[in-house]
Amino acid sequence: MSTRYRTFDRSRLRVQPLAERRHDLDLSRFPVPGEASAEGAPAFEHPDLLHIAQQLRAARETGAARILIMGAHLIRAGVSRYIIDLIRRGVIDHIAMNGAGMIHDFELARIGATTESVARYVRTGEFGLWRETGFLNDWTVDAARLGMGLGEHVGEGIILERFPHRDISVLAAAWEAGIPVTIHIGIGYDILHQHPNFDAAAAGQASYTDFLIFASAVERLEGGVLLNFGSAVMGPEIYLKALSMARNVAHQEGRQIRRFTTAVFDLLPIQGDFRGELPKSDPGYYFRPHKTILVRTVADGGESFYLCGDHRATFPALWKCLRD
Repeated sequence: MSTRYRTFDRSRLRVQPLAERRHDLDLSRFPVPGEASAEGAPAFEHPDLLHIAQQLRAARETGAARILIMGAHLIRAGVSRYIIDLIRRGVIDHIAMNGAGMIHDFELARIGATTESVARYVRTGEFGLWRETGFLNDWTVDAARLGMGLGEHVGEGIILERFPHRDISVLAAAWEAGIPVTIHIGIGYDILHQHPNFDAAAAGQASYTDFLIFASAVERLEGGVLLNFGSAVMGPEIYLKALSMARNVAHQEGRQIRRFTTAVFDLLPIQGDFRGELPKSDPGYYFRPHKTILVRTVADGGESFYLCGDHRATFPALWKCLRD
């Protein structure tokens, strides 16, 4: 039995090459940490940065989880090389991102540019319909067939295909370092889902494998650190479910997962005590990183921090604390 409603026939779509797309972001916007070009990052100071860096170092020493959850805008902020450096130094041992983050990382590695103008291309119905980006759908099918997570298979593919700008790829660097990058998609969220070759079942399978890999990392969160950079919905939601799963098993085994550090880096100002939950009558109550990551899940002995600022400034500032 199939749906009784009319569906969109994707075979009618015209998919164009990336060479015809104008890009808003290229490699010139990705400074190398420590070089003169990187010193132009906006200044950012916060009294909690050093403590967060110290907790990351302590977690590395004990082997506890050091998880970075990130929205795609962290890549668009031009800090990929900072992330890669922390991967290679073992500061971060798990990264979780959404489908858009994977797409930006893939395009940068392949052509050295990414990000299209929605306002420009949605008028003509060209937005998102770019041939080379659609190759990710074929890799997704392969990942599901092989029983691999979507993030690990794409990272491996960027390396094996020897993409010309693979040095800027977070996925490739993580694959080489043996560190998971998990991709957490929502059907209909990403430009890949517009393409005629998108296989929703394969995407769901590969992304769910990634969720289980993520949940396994959360099992090691006792004494660890979880950072959330700019993910307002995906990050808090996968973390909440994975933590409940991990605590369920830990409780059966006589263990606890309650003493760990969380830190949210975002642009939305939080008025008052960010460690306290707001009433439902306050619109801020519905900002998930606040109530989920900063309040509810650390209530039994953890600690939380909120740092408000532009990712172009906050991530390099954290990197400098770790370096120094």
